[in-house]
Amino acid sequence: MEDNIIIDLKNISVSFDGQTILNNLSLYIRDKEFITFLGPSGCGKTTTLRIIAGFLEPDSGEIIFEGKKMNGVPPHKRQVNTIFQRYALFPHLNVYENIAFGLRLKKARPDEIKQTVDEMLELVNLKGFEKRNVNSLSGGQQQRVAIARALAVKPRVLLLDEPLGALDLKLRKDMQVELKKIQQAMGITFIYVTHDQEEALSMSDTIVVMDNGVIQQIGTPTGIYNEPKNAFVADFIGESNILDGIMRSDFNVEFAGIRFKCVDKGFARNELVDVVIRPEDVDVVPLEQAMLKGEVTSVTFKGVHYEIIVDIKGFKWMIQSTDFQEVGDTIGIFIKPEEIQIMKKSQYSGKFGDYSSFSEEFDELSQLGESEEGAE
Repeated sequence: MEDNIIIDLKNISVSFDGQTILNNLSLYIRDKEFITFLGPSGCGKTTTLRIIAGFLEPDSGEIIFEGKKMNGVPPHKRQVNTIFQRYALFPHLNVYENIAFGLRLKKARPDEIKQTVDEMLELVNLKGFEKRNVNSLSGGQQQRVAIARALAVKPRVLLLDEPLGALDLKLRKDMQVELKKIQQAMGITFIYVTHDQEEALSMSDTIVVMDNGVIQQIGTPTGIYNEPKNAFVADFIGESNILDGIMRSDFNVEFAGIRFKCVDKGFARNELVDVVIRPEDVDVVPLEQAMLKGEVTSVTFKGVHYEIIVDIKGFKWMIQSTDFQEVGDTIGIFIKPEEIQIMKKSQYSGKFGDYSSFSEEFDELSQLGESEEGAE
């Protein structure tokens, strides 16, 4: 086992009212790592954070912090601090006193308090805001005060539970960059919880993808995006076309009724598999060069590219292309071997990756709109 592990969760299980929230979860976290728990609502990511913080005791399993068992140790005796989506700043205290709060509780010397608060204000770009009332600050500024207050007491680990959820998109993106910088400058472990895949991809050293209280995959952002373990991960991180395939032999897969060369091996001959092809990895080509052909059923402009839904043999593909296509056109597509990812079948097979519902939802919504207008 690696010697720079700061937190080790061993076989953690939690259930509420007979419903399993975490199912035998094991995970270690390295010192100075930016690790993100990513997954849909109710997948167990916040519960895991609360267990590390000490707000919740697991039904079974061990929480090890630098080699010491922490089960039953109250939150204030753990070297961790938590930032929530609601910043919980003290409205009756100014910016300086909010940041100094934890240090005063620890009975730090006045000169030490001043030095630390000044360092924190510098770190979060709020110099000159010391005397401001926290209620007069913008959401982004309040967020910075909450970060400064949590870091002032120099925790070994900072827990962040959807801390950017209340901010608008532009500010969120700015704060993502800012948080990564702060984490690197302080050299402490950040454990981050989000359901926002883009946030996880842009900030993390390591991502833990969760669903139904179980870890689906742990890896680097590029590793998880390029080599998803199952259909859930492939669908949750980015857009994916996920088709049923058959591994005819090493480097040969059959899907959509055609054999393709791929770069995967090690599957049983004729094993049923899931095939993942990212929308940006599909090339639109002249029909005579096409591997597959289909009819364009919808086109959405997304700024940098068009999102094109193409019906190929009854399966709706999503393609992202900078070239515009007309609805109703027949287009050809080409897929390079390295752009085809092969995954083993799982409980998630067949649930994701066909964009039929994409077009149908729009049709239903527009029909609903028309019938409501007619009823007015």
